[in-house]
Amino acid sequence: MVGRMGIPVSGKPKAYALFAHCFTCNKNLTAIRNISRSLTQQGIAVLRFDFTGLGESEGDFADTNFSSNVSDLVEAAEFMEQAYEAPQILIGHSLGGAAVLMAAGQLASVKAVVTIGAPAEPKHVEHLLESQLDGIEREGAARVRIGGRMFTIKRQFLADIHSIYLGGAIGRLNKALLVMHAPEDRIVGIDNATKIYKSAKHPRSFISLDGADHLLSRKADSLYAGQMIAAWASRYVELAEDKPLETHKEVVTYTGLNAFTTEVKAGNHSLLADEPISVGGDDLGPTPYDFLMTALGTCTGMTIRMYANRKKWPVEGIRVHLSHERVYSDDKHHVEHKDGKVDQIERQIEFEGDLTDKQKQRLMQIADRCPVHRTLHSDIIIKTELLDT
Repeated sequence: MVGRMGIPVSGKPKAYALFAHCFTCNKNLTAIRNISRSLTQQGIAVLRFDFTGLGESEGDFADTNFSSNVSDLVEAAEFMEQAYEAPQILIGHSLGGAAVLMAAGQLASVKAVVTIGAPAEPKHVEHLLESQLDGIEREGAARVRIGGRMFTIKRQFLADIHSIYLGGAIGRLNKALLVMHAPEDRIVGIDNATKIYKSAKHPRSFISLDGADHLLSRKADSLYAGQMIAAWASRYVELAEDKPLETHKEVVTYTGLNAFTTEVKAGNHSLLADEPISVGGDDLGPTPYDFLMTALGTCTGMTIRMYANRKKWPVEGIRVHLSHERVYSDDKHHVEHKDGKVDQIERQIEFEGDLTDKQKQRLMQIADRCPVHRTLHSDIIIKTELLDT
């Protein structure tokens, strides 16, 4: 099996979670990535993996079933215990939610279980196979289109999902349970959430994913789900103490094991920097150049605001647009650059308010007096030294 471990920026997880994806999906489903990122941002490491025969994992999907998914989950948890730390949180989406409910009883380390759009019984997925049920029973197997892809489903799969009674496992769970479901879910109806919730004993909780679809296709829905899971789990899981970044300077950054994601502490404010997914990052924050342009843009707006206030000019708002690129220069001053290119930042400024053209032109001149603008145009000395840890 192939999986991906998401580690918090600090590199020191407060807790570990294991994520099970939906029927015929894989670990890279957008919603799963977003939920996992939300959790890692809260200090919880997440292992998301592909069930046998799906995504990057080896094996033949046709030979798998619900019971084998449960076994895969248990094996993934055992791997985490050996390589990292045993999971305290189990999260499952759709049929993966049913699988974590069944697997939780076999994992003593698990203290909290979360289901997202889960069916109350595994046999619920049978409705996805309706057009080929007769063929599967008669021939022993059939090709079925699910989510736009073709899969071979065998008779043994049907026999397995009909042999499982999930209600009993839920009643014996003896762990904190969070049921998350969208009332508008057209794939797995909200009545399934009701059955799961009623079968469970306390502590049990329910969060409505109002307005979301089954796959949590909207980014806002999946990020919200991740934030809620992290907040809820903190009540039932022993989270390691968070050690904040500290520095004797104005700014400190920390880049850990999680690709390029970098934690930033600027004064009393915590931020994240990152790179786009296209270049290997997780896109959890602005890029370093985004921060550079942010510094120029905010300083520009503040400088103009200060001048306009002093003049009592009716400036209601200042919008600064910026972009950065490397361009070829015709300026003889820059011929010394090996590739003939220079850094160019384009800045466009909009003013809101009843201003005259003369006032606008004066404010444009003031924009160039912003301290960051002047710093970027001056000679800068950067002294770097090694600190022993």
